[in-house]
Amino acid sequence: MDNGSIIIRLENITKTYPMGKRELTVLKGVNISINKGELVAVMGPSGSGKSTLLNLVGCLDKPTSGTYYLEDKEVSRLSGSELARIRGEKIGFIFQTFNLLSRLTALANVELGMTYIGGIDRQRALEALAKVGLSERVHHRPIELSGGEQQRVAIARAIVKNPSIFLADEPTGQLDSKSGEEVISILTSLHAEQGVTLVLVTHDINIANHCQRIIQLKDGEIITEKKI
Repeated sequence: MDNGSIIIRLENITKTYPMGKRELTVLKGVNISINKGELVAVMGPSGSGKSTLLNLVGCLDKPTSGTYYLEDKEVSRLSGSELARIRGEKIGFIFQTFNLLSRLTALANVELGMTYIGGIDRQRALEALAKVGLSERVHHRPIELSGGEQQRVAIARAIVKNPSIFLADEPTGQLDSKSGEEVISILTSLHAEQGVTLVLVTHDINIANHCQRIIQLKDGEIITEKKI
């Protein structure tokens, strides 16, 4: 792990959305630097801007103003196709709602994650599923899997790309406590073993305490940052 190298840098980021004749400002002049290999939690009440922040970091959206540097390259002004390429190559997403395709097996869902990295490699997909403990469930569809298992498929789908950054938006939000603990254990082990950068949005302080730093948002602004 190289904690001296900044991989994510947000400078004076704002994000507004039109609301009829008015505008809703969701992020207000946010400044964040995240080091390569760091494990960071983002916390805050509903409406504080957590998911908007994660979408910007993940190149799913663009800031209204300010500058975003990813691996020292400014990405805040790139085209939609260029942002899609960055998402495909560099970022692994893990969502609260799993975002699996219901008609596909676990294996096929994981293989979808390889679209931007040179084509499907079934062996790599099987290895990713084995890493999250699902070797016996590769041919099951989402409806045949528990919530915890579905989230582990989603993690395998992210792992298979070998991204440098993982972004997890409330990854345990729809899980019972035991399944949630299993998911967090997989993510923290991934961070420890591979030195990946992991940014985790959560409401749960117990989950946040697994991280190295907690960033607290309120009303679109950072109110505290603390190292653990």
